Amino acid sequence: MKKVALYSRVSTDKQENGLQAQTRSLLEYCKTRSITEYEVFEDFNVSGSKASRPQLDRMLTEVREGKIDTVVVYSFSRFARSTRFLLESLEEFSLLKVNFVSISESVDLGSALGRAMFTIISAIATLEKELISERVRNGMINAKAKGKAIGRPRTVPDELILTLLKEGYKYREISKMLKVSQGSITDAVRRNVQKEGSPSINRQDAKPG
Repeated sequence: MKKVALYSRVSTDKQENGLQAQTRSLLEYCKTRSITEYEVFEDFNVSGSKASRPQLDRMLTEVREGKIDTVVVYSFSRFARSTRFLLESLEEFSLLKVNFVSISESVDLGSALGRAMFTIISAIATLEKELISERVRNGMINAKAKGKAIGRPRTVPDELILTLLKEGYKYREISKMLKVSQGSITDAVRRNVQKEGSPSINRQDAKPG
């Protein structure tokens, strides 16, 4: 029998009460709907920006193995590390015929309203990607107009590369979008580490591929 997965997360070890509050809300959701077959997945003291979250990873593995038919989270922010990750996960759930519920946002993809919400979120994410691409193109045109060489010297601001990494884009996607080598992306991450003294891009997030 398939089960319902309840996922909650807090970023620091000082938020234990917050984790308990999230889990209580998830359990109440099950109680009011007479759901008895469920499992709780909790990531404690785990930043949402980390590429790997043990309990989330375990839950997603069980989703792909067909053991789960519904994923319930307290909020989008507790589940997804970026808009991109959220959309990719929801698209995967849809293909696997797994429902997704977010209590705070009152989103249930099993309902007509929930599916409409997903369509709106997808449209906004697509627009955001197009706006980023447009800013990149305009920046390159502006640089050429000012007589700046668009060649071997650095032509793409590190800040733009770091922003795209934080948004969840992979090295090869950024390389294609900005027309820079993956080595240039690695150099931008390294410069950021040296400048800040500590990386503002999680090393686990900034993986080629």
